[in-house]
Amino acid sequence: MASEDAAPDLLHMGLDLDTGPVTVTKKTHEGVPLAPENPVARVVVSLGLPQLDQTFDYLVPATMDHSAQPGVRVCVPFSGRELNGFLIERTDTSDHHGSFSLIRRVVGSEQVLTPEILTLAQKIAHAHAGTLEDVLRLAIPPRHATAERDLPLTRPNDPAPLPPPTSQPWQRYPAGEHLLRHLREGDNPAAAWVASPGLPHDEDWPYAFAHLAAATLNSGRGALIVAPDHRDVATLDTALTAVLGPDQHVCLTASQGPSARYTAWLKVLRGHVRCVVGTRAAAFAPVTNLGLVAWWSDGDHCLAEPHAPYPHVRDILRTRRELNNCALFVGGWTRTTHTQAWIDDGWIHPISEDPTQRRHRAAPITIAGEHAQEERYGPGAHARIPSLAWRAAKAALAHGPVLVHVPRRGYVPSIRCTSCALPARCPDCHGPLSFPTADAPPTCRWCATTVPRYQCPDCHGFRLRATVIGSERTAEELGLAFPGVPVRFSVGADIKDSVPPTPALVVATPGAEPAVDGGYAATIILDAWSALGHACLDVGEEALSRWMSAAALTRPRSRGGRVILAGVPDSTALTPVEAFVRWAPEWFSSRELADRCGLDLPPLMWPAKLTGNYGALTDALNTMQTDLRDTNARVFGPALLATGESKDEDTPVSERPAAALVTCDLEHRECVAALLAAMRATRAARQEPQVRVRVGDADLEALA
Repeated sequence: MASEDAAPDLLHMGLDLDTGPVTVTKKTHEGVPLAPENPVARVVVSLGLPQLDQTFDYLVPATMDHSAQPGVRVCVPFSGRELNGFLIERTDTSDHHGSFSLIRRVVGSEQVLTPEILTLAQKIAHAHAGTLEDVLRLAIPPRHATAERDLPLTRPNDPAPLPPPTSQPWQRYPAGEHLLRHLREGDNPAAAWVASPGLPHDEDWPYAFAHLAAATLNSGRGALIVAPDHRDVATLDTALTAVLGPDQHVCLTASQGPSARYTAWLKVLRGHVRCVVGTRAAAFAPVTNLGLVAWWSDGDHCLAEPHAPYPHVRDILRTRRELNNCALFVGGWTRTTHTQAWIDDGWIHPISEDPTQRRHRAAPITIAGEHAQEERYGPGAHARIPSLAWRAAKAALAHGPVLVHVPRRGYVPSIRCTSCALPARCPDCHGPLSFPTADAPPTCRWCATTVPRYQCPDCHGFRLRATVIGSERTAEELGLAFPGVPVRFSVGADIKDSVPPTPALVVATPGAEPAVDGGYAATIILDAWSALGHACLDVGEEALSRWMSAAALTRPRSRGGRVILAGVPDSTALTPVEAFVRWAPEWFSSRELADRCGLDLPPLMWPAKLTGNYGALTDALNTMQTDLRDTNARVFGPALLATGESKDEDTPVSERPAAALVTCDLEHRECVAALLAAMRATRAARQEPQVRVRVGDADLEALA
């Protein structure tokens, strides 16, 4: 299709008038000579409009014939504006039967959109009911002209020879050495690995990944590794440098800054390096002759893209395997149900150490508050920081640092009525109230309103108590109990990459735990009930992953390390707790998947979460009702969501935020995704309130 600037004028353009595609035969346009061959350029224009998710045809002036090549950035006229886009194809035909506009200019001669990444982006857009433009925005970093100009087109010197391949980190894993051999020989295995804790530094998970990359590079192919955050990337960077040698790989993270990141990305595009490690956006890196895609910690939320169309690294890298016929590898301390489903389908092979050996090496894990402790410690066995934890911390501080793992930052982030236990909420916006400091009045976490004289709307009581204790209050209690012992924080915006191996109390929230040379002497995990208390499908999976990630930083059993899990609800047997104590993530994922199979839950079915105004959701679902029924899709909702922007009673129901869930069998997912994409495009064209679609999100909390 041509630009909206054009008016129908087939004869003037010298186009064949046959039905179907027409051929451009005119040599000039408005006095401007056209490219002698393939004068039609198909362009993806940056419009941000779902209803215009298509290519537009423009004419290539003769002066741009050599620079306007597939993959370059271009500037084109569109509806009275000049917009950027990507030229994806040169041809001499067009399906458009009207007039055309000329490309205004080529923005750099770099062919940044490779055919492989274009195909990948198209598949991801279709699978996630999104637009190609949205995916390309995630896949290709913004241009930095200086970096583009300063980097040589070819690598100025030949890379140093790769060191001889070794299998040291993989010798303890059955099938580990076979995996390396297959990679070195150019094969394309798919494997899911559960890492073992308590290993020497050069056998830990970053070095295991580095040896996989080395085996792939030795086969003459490229490797791509994705990690959840920049700290994991830095750890992998160190391991890759040690194993591969200098200048054999690049890192891609948002924290690098525009120039450094674009330079690193260009090194990959131009073939200067064949190995990439980075955060989620690196999943689209244009690695030459890709032989391995790998990622760490499949269940980490950082691997899910927060921008439309919200793809997960798991989906991107599996699609890359299918397109490139390359090896695939996923590793972690735990195993998600998505990975377990792949194993059960026979699509991917499991790799893990013998469970008995692994359990004997790992630091022993004790649940605080068990019956034997009640007899010994009395009521202190069930305190928030139980007697067992105090004693363990005191003993461990004689030998090194102690990690205190808390679920929430702040002072007291959640409070409730002392009399009736009703959660305290803001009278203005209904947001949750908290105590930000020891002396502060109740304060809303949403709108920051203070409520000095809070009164419970249910029992009319005035007294409040803590529901959850935050990191600051925890540190305050620890400081009083251990005077003279340093208390270090790693929370929120003040996350530490590492701490010295000297005696100290290290208070950290999930995902912010600092590394320490040799491991922590002890790890105390508080408020386990908080990690298990969310109305979320993956709550057990997430809790186990958090606990194991913290426990893996602890010294092994042979060096006196130990882990205390405090705050476990004692009303029922909890599968995540049992799996944690036994260090049996494979058992947990297998059992969790079996439970979901009987209930027809993800990943055994395909979910898509729809959000928007209640009226818009209702209208959209009614419009798709017949088509969804034909695919045997199920619809849950819409259900109203809580909001902090205005009082619910002041807003009409049709304008309140709401959510709905659409599910279907895996075999119908492409059809349902296409229906959802068409719904979004139709509503955008009619300028109706938009409905956002997030494929793979099965958060049922709002629909419970």
